[in-house]
Amino acid sequence: MLLNANLLLISMPGGTEWILIILAVLILFGGRKIPEFMRGIGKGIREFNDAKNNVKKEIEEGMQEKDKKATSAQ
Repeated sequence: MLLNANLLLISMPGGTEWILIILAVLILFGGRKIPEFMRGIGKGIREFNDAKNNVKKEIEEGMQEKDKKATSAQ
């Protein structure tokens, strides 16, 4: 029961909290650093997605090779 009470206290920020977070980021980083920061995040997400797609492609190719070997062995 205590665990459920703790989980209820943790939630997504509401409207006011988002405004405070944005103001804090503007104060800490300034207006000039934010576009650079966002570009870095975008590049990181793009690299992550590329790596994820490469792994998925390699797995699919490996499965196709396995199926071809199994078919040719019969």
